[in-house]
Amino acid sequence: MKSFIVMLIMLFSCQVAAQQPPYKNPTLPVEERVQDLLQRMTLQEKFWQCFMIPGDFSQGRERYKHGIFGLNASGESSLHAAGQVLDSSPGHAAAQTAERINSMQKFFLEETRLGIPIIPFDEALHGLVRKGATVFPQAIGLAATWDTSLMHEVAAAIAAEVRSRGIRQVLSPVVNIARDPRWGRTEETYGEDPFLTTQMAIAFITRFEMQGVITTPKHFAVNTGDGGRDSYPIHFNERLLEEIYFPPFKAAVQTGGATSIMTAYNSLDGRQCTANNWLLVKKLKQQWEFTGFVISDAGATGGANVLHFTAKDYAESTKQALENGLDVIFQTSYDHYPLFWEAFEKGMIDSAAVDGAVRRVLRAKFRLGLFDDPYVNPDTAAAVNSRPAHLKLARIAAQKSIVLLKNRNNILPLDSSYCSIAVIGTDAIEARLGGYSGPGSMPVSILQGIKKRAGSACRITFAPGCGRHTQEFVTVPSGVLYHYEQGEKQPGLHADYFNNPHLRGDPALTRIDPGIDFRWTLFSPAPGKINPDWYSVRWTGILVPAETGRVDIGLQGDDGFRLYIDGKLIIDNWRKQSYRRLTRPFLFERGKEYTIKVEFYETRGNVRLNLIWNMGIHNTWQKDIKRACAAAVNSDIAIVSAGIEEGEFRDRAFLLMPGHQEELIRLVAATGTPVVVIITGGSAYTMDSWLEHASALLNVWYPGEQGGHAVADILFGDTSPAGRLPITFPLSETQLPLYYNHKPTGRGDDYINLTGKPLFPFGYGLSYTTFEYSGLTIEKPLIGQNEDTTVRFRLTNSGGCDGDEVVQLYIKDLYASVARPVIELKGFQRIFLKKGMTKEVSFTITPDLLAMENIHMNRTVEPGEFRIMIGASSRDIRLRGSITVKNILNE
Repeated sequence: MKSFIVMLIMLFSCQVAAQQPPYKNPTLPVEERVQDLLQRMTLQEKFWQCFMIPGDFSQGRERYKHGIFGLNASGESSLHAAGQVLDSSPGHAAAQTAERINSMQKFFLEETRLGIPIIPFDEALHGLVRKGATVFPQAIGLAATWDTSLMHEVAAAIAAEVRSRGIRQVLSPVVNIARDPRWGRTEETYGEDPFLTTQMAIAFITRFEMQGVITTPKHFAVNTGDGGRDSYPIHFNERLLEEIYFPPFKAAVQTGGATSIMTAYNSLDGRQCTANNWLLVKKLKQQWEFTGFVISDAGATGGANVLHFTAKDYAESTKQALENGLDVIFQTSYDHYPLFWEAFEKGMIDSAAVDGAVRRVLRAKFRLGLFDDPYVNPDTAAAVNSRPAHLKLARIAAQKSIVLLKNRNNILPLDSSYCSIAVIGTDAIEARLGGYSGPGSMPVSILQGIKKRAGSACRITFAPGCGRHTQEFVTVPSGVLYHYEQGEKQPGLHADYFNNPHLRGDPALTRIDPGIDFRWTLFSPAPGKINPDWYSVRWTGILVPAETGRVDIGLQGDDGFRLYIDGKLIIDNWRKQSYRRLTRPFLFERGKEYTIKVEFYETRGNVRLNLIWNMGIHNTWQKDIKRACAAAVNSDIAIVSAGIEEGEFRDRAFLLMPGHQEELIRLVAATGTPVVVIITGGSAYTMDSWLEHASALLNVWYPGEQGGHAVADILFGDTSPAGRLPITFPLSETQLPLYYNHKPTGRGDDYINLTGKPLFPFGYGLSYTTFEYSGLTIEKPLIGQNEDTTVRFRLTNSGGCDGDEVVQLYIKDLYASVARPVIELKGFQRIFLKKGMTKEVSFTITPDLLAMENIHMNRTVEPGEFRIMIGASSRDIRLRGSITVKNILNE
């Protein structure tokens, strides 16, 4: 009887399978399923598999009846209005997100014609950017651990939290090389070195892909240009790309197994990266044999006509992208789809290019198993996210990321005899997590960490100090600006816009603007009505101040501009020269009406303009510093927690500490109380004016939600710091770009008034203990071009406490057919040793570590001598030897 029932079940299963189309049969090969599904799809269905947006079903399901590539389905709008960066709004908790994604997958599988599932996606640079997810140290901090095993664990934890919610793609990691710390997105990278970046990227990517989550290394291929400016045009030759910028992407594809790649906003040699055939087709898909799919950065496909001006409209930009290697258009709103559908609908795109893109997307969806079982258990999601083990790992990662840059007279770790500590600075209480971060479960601030570790026996006094911001002017608020209309006072200013820069003729547009606070950087003041780069504006109305007093009022932005008050010319900058701020003092009476007129003209575009004043601003930074100094005087030691400002599209011209923080450090130190400075930030900063005043300096990056505890662990000596710099810290911005692995200069590298060397070199970091390197041996000093050799030496903890040392292997090709870097990182190990302990350390030198692109751009190992250097930083070499690669032709 039992066998009869089994036979019936098998027969029924065979009948069901026979009724299903082949693409729904999980036993068939993926490529066969892809081909079957592809030939069944309409053009409109193909388009939607090439289109991804943030969204959910909040505006109805009907719009998705043709399917879609994927959705950012966390229940919140995940992008700012500008469409450039992901928002870190909390969204839904883990279980709720899982339930929402399950519901969405069910709709696409069961209620669309072909039942094609979506790929739910999100950001997870150093933790999923959603409520309830664990926040680990920022990417640059993870790189500062110089610990790939730790990165592997961190990635596994993040991937588990991501996967548990049903999210199957992360738009991470950032593997761009950060060679200029002025770039605001340096914090998102693994630093300036291609080898360190590559190793960290592989450790991150492999865990995600193993756990069924697609990674999207970005932004292919170079995301920062001259002056450290984001998305600036790139004009790099192939050699520089192959040596420095390509290695992390190539390894991500060929070793890490990344399924997706995101292109950059900028152009490479004049062609936008979203439609660069050499980059996406010849290099990525053909030479590197990448079988995954390529997506654009958010809004970048249309950027061909609004940013690069290489396409006349969105349809043409779509055609260019799809025919030159892009597979998926990433946009910020469902409402954008007609702009891109036009090219499909009109048959402008080669059908083979469309099918090729769709094939890559479908292949990924089949390999993920989404057609067969896309659902997750919400209870598992609730249990996995922010689990205690992940929080513990976040604390360990933060400990390992912290870099001790200075420790005069071994003032750290803190002496147990200290009875009072002054903690100064707003960064001590903010628990900043860095860009692309979720809110964390319960972030621990530096002050909280210190208080908990110090206990009740030590008096902790907190003083906020001056903070990172000192506001000098504000935009004149709309609530004090009016105009008269038919004798009635109405809000806002009357604005006449002219399609010429001379305020001549009849206005092309008349409207009411609530105030003057504009950033017309990419578009005109009124697209379709006003020229984007050839116009003028006159605003008129009245200003009714809410206070009496003499204030400075004026304009800030691109010239030329003029300001009149009560018919008198107050500001006259009627010429085109630069961006500037001009103000004049003016005595206002509360409630009195003042006529106001602002005139402005533009002949190039890319405009910012603000009407500003300092009414209502009462700066207290000097008093705040005095209070901080008073707290320091009454304490055994002062800890000043300062920080920098940065982020996407927030590049820095100066690397100074923002606000009056440098003065804060100097004045606190002047009290005579020893000062420990803690810097929160994801990039380099200059410190010429205050470093000598500090007794110790800790760089803690953005240490994640357990950062406060980790900082306290380091301060009190519960663990010894061993983080190392993944970027070079310059003495001055005038040295930039400054990186350790440059080519020989041909002459010197100094200036007449400044050295060419850094303040803190790549790989630098101090410890509470000391290490001795000895006994270097090379197994085979003479090798063939395809042979390995092994380098060995002894490492001894010669100091007074247990600790980690990061040993670094550098290689220099002494003579080559083309100029080679003066030194290159080719290996590293983070090693824990108890005090007095010795360990033998070894590195295997493989042909790949010695290889280079020769004069013909062929990758090879050239015969000759290579210097082998073992050190504690790129400038602190402790041991060195050499190996020689035999010239086969001379044998």
